[in-house]
Amino acid sequence: MTLDLTRLDHLTQDELWDEQAAASYDTPGIGMSSDEVLGPTLDRLVALAGDGRALELAVGTGRVAIPLARRGVPVTGIELSRPMLDQLGRTDGSDAVTAVHGDMATTRVEGEFSLVYLVYNTIANLLTQEAQVRCFRNAAAHLRPGGHFLIELWVPDLRAVSPSAPAQVFAVRDGYLGLDAIDTATQRLMSHHVTFDPGTDGPDRRSARIGFTPHRYIWPSELDLMGELAGFELASRDADWSGAPFTSESRSHVSVYRLR
Repeated sequence: MTLDLTRLDHLTQDELWDEQAAASYDTPGIGMSSDEVLGPTLDRLVALAGDGRALELAVGTGRVAIPLARRGVPVTGIELSRPMLDQLGRTDGSDAVTAVHGDMATTRVEGEFSLVYLVYNTIANLLTQEAQVRCFRNAAAHLRPGGHFLIELWVPDLRAVSPSAPAQVFAVRDGYLGLDAIDTATQRLMSHHVTFDPGTDGPDRRSARIGFTPHRYIWPSELDLMGELAGFELASRDADWSGAPFTSESRSHVSVYRLR
């Protein structure tokens, strides 16, 4: 079976991350917006930023940027989706974040930063290796010497992929089902997001909304080579924000690169 994962490549970021997606993206106090997740994230970013400024690539609705600014770090964010930027502007505390509309792989902003960061797999939203390398180079262009570029990224479990089962379930929770269809030849995958809404005729009648997001996954070794091409060296790699060791069983990593 051959998967065609290019059918949504023509969609813009405004279409992929539209008003509905932006309005429902934040989950205050729970999930990726919980204190258990954000606490270690912010602690790490504050330590890396030091006395300098931070630049978030693909800032989205400000889930990380706003609380980071509240911790005293001056934050600028680049975001390509206007609906996500609009949602950021409606969020309490957004006035502390300088938001710029643009592409994280090419857009330059004024000033010098001690930290550039990408969280929650967003470098994989760039769908070619060339664009991902440009992102590294763009990060390097914003950093002062010795500055850091941090990337949070998942590691796909390709051991569970086969021609007879080319899709993986990555999330099952009340009202939501997430599936990844993976093409290992191109390192491309399409995430399918199925959201169930209670029907108007009672709890047994439900409607479903299906959204899609395309990605290109990157192996850690490939990520390191991208860093080398942009003048970085790997400073650390952990399995999560708390600093757990990264192993062959890890399903994610937080990698920090230092600009030479």
